[in-house]
Amino acid sequence: MSKLFKLVLLGLVLSLLLAACAPAAPETEEATEEPEATEEAEVTEEAAETEEAATEEATETEEAATEEAGGDFTGEMLDATCEENSAYWDTVEATGEYEVTFTLCKSDPAFLSKIAFTSFAIQSPEWLEETGGAGALLDRPVGTGPYMVEDGGWARGESVTFTRFDDYWGDAAATQTLVFRWSAEAAARLLELQSGTVDGIDNPGPDDFETIAGDSELQLIERPALNVFYVGFTVNEAAEGQPMADVRVRQAIAMGIDRQRIVDTFYPVGSEVASHFTPCAIPNGCAGDPWYDFDPEAALALLDEAGYGDGFDTKIYYRDVVRGYLPQVTQVAQDIQAQLLENLGINAEIVVMESGEFIGEASAGNLTDGLHLLGWGADYPQITNFLDYHFTEANTQFGDAHPEIFEALNEGARIADNDEAEASYVAANNAIRELVPMIPIAHGASATAFRADVENAHASPLSNEYFGVMVPGDRDTFVWMQNAEPISLYCADESDGESLRACEQVTEALMAYEVGGVDVVPSLAESCEPNEDLTVWVCTLRQGVTFHDGTTFDANDVVFNWNVIFDVENPLHVGNTGIFTYPDYFFGLINKPAE
Repeated sequence: MSKLFKLVLLGLVLSLLLAACAPAAPETEEATEEPEATEEAEVTEEAAETEEAATEEATETEEAATEEAGGDFTGEMLDATCEENSAYWDTVEATGEYEVTFTLCKSDPAFLSKIAFTSFAIQSPEWLEETGGAGALLDRPVGTGPYMVEDGGWARGESVTFTRFDDYWGDAAATQTLVFRWSAEAAARLLELQSGTVDGIDNPGPDDFETIAGDSELQLIERPALNVFYVGFTVNEAAEGQPMADVRVRQAIAMGIDRQRIVDTFYPVGSEVASHFTPCAIPNGCAGDPWYDFDPEAALALLDEAGYGDGFDTKIYYRDVVRGYLPQVTQVAQDIQAQLLENLGINAEIVVMESGEFIGEASAGNLTDGLHLLGWGADYPQITNFLDYHFTEANTQFGDAHPEIFEALNEGARIADNDEAEASYVAANNAIRELVPMIPIAHGASATAFRADVENAHASPLSNEYFGVMVPGDRDTFVWMQNAEPISLYCADESDGESLRACEQVTEALMAYEVGGVDVVPSLAESCEPNEDLTVWVCTLRQGVTFHDGTTFDANDVVFNWNVIFDVENPLHVGNTGIFTYPDYFFGLINKPAE
């Protein structure tokens, strides 16, 4: 209470006492009310000043807090809009300097596994703009990884040289230099390893496993078989009248091929006959009934029932390309040809196609007059990567889609808990077994091999070996030899394993797969947390990360890359082929022109 207020109050009391002793006088009463008005004005003014000061102080505090939290940051956004441009993305927004919020059009329990894939690595926006999304970008990515590719580091046709990035946010690479070389011949790769000119090789031949294991100067590391080799059928309108259009014929072939004989004869140790399309190591991969046993008598009975008791003529289509799921291509094709004739009386002509043409024709569902040999390796360790790609409604490889399969898959894909999703995958796997759009033959083992003194050597189930942790004895350069040269090093627009493995050393995604394993671990994001129905994921980014060009990493860099990768209308959406296979397959591109 102010002194002035006290004086005014005392005066008021005295006036009242005097008034009580004197005749009433309106003028005096009027006069005695004036100090009350004065006092009320004083108090009101003082309160206003106090409130104004408090407001100013609060405003200053808020401004200081905003400045401290990065008040100058303006977040960018990819606005896809579910109904207009995208079946997957709604928005991707930088909701803070180190926070990105992904809003999806539907639940996706596999979201973290997908964004850990190499194609979704984050590169320097400055470099993307400088290169126009192509050109030098294809030879020299600018990422955040433990190694970088310097100008001229890729000598086309010879080698790619990677140099340790000294400002890497994580553990420094074990060697100053990493070199990738390549040879298409398994024997040539092994010879280089035995002579000591390389420190590690990929995919030694099946016949070389025993040789390497018995050599004290070498080490063999088998790779878990997260793949499948299968015999496919295409049944659509164009296949009407063809024997394969009858499900009994497909079931008969499923029973009439001795798959164990194929694995025992043509696959390395560690391979196994496939009981389901998806490897059992993947949750729910082997839910449901196992595949048909080898039973040629039952198979012949089915053929007779279908009207093909005397057999028929058909074709076997394949490409002569070695893969972990099919290590001896021609020999396997010839054995299947022999078994069809011997066990079922089916005369099959072998048709070898150029690799690109074969993939195109098989994917388009054009191989309707026979069967085809293909396979699949895991891109990410989820059942959706195997079943959804091959058996959902949009895939034409096996012909007309079966609701019995794809409806169960659609249901399972939205359930995060593996136990809860099991019933959906039991239904899907059993429907695949009943309808036989393909025959799963084998999960093929493969391996890597290294000099004996290499520490932390490993074989990744996803074929994305991480060389930053490998120590090649006392040598300061690690030399790796793989099957082929990378196609390009802008892996948002690449799909072959030789390119993807190279990109893994240089660029990083928000999440990653553990070294030598399949579990998802933080990378450029420290965490990504979903809402209850898995349609919104908030990723908190790692701070203090630097790109190889010296620029710093924040949330807008993520959104910038997402716009370049997914928006077909973005001027930097160029790449090597312009197809962006994995982004389109995993999530779907936006603003795609109508077909």
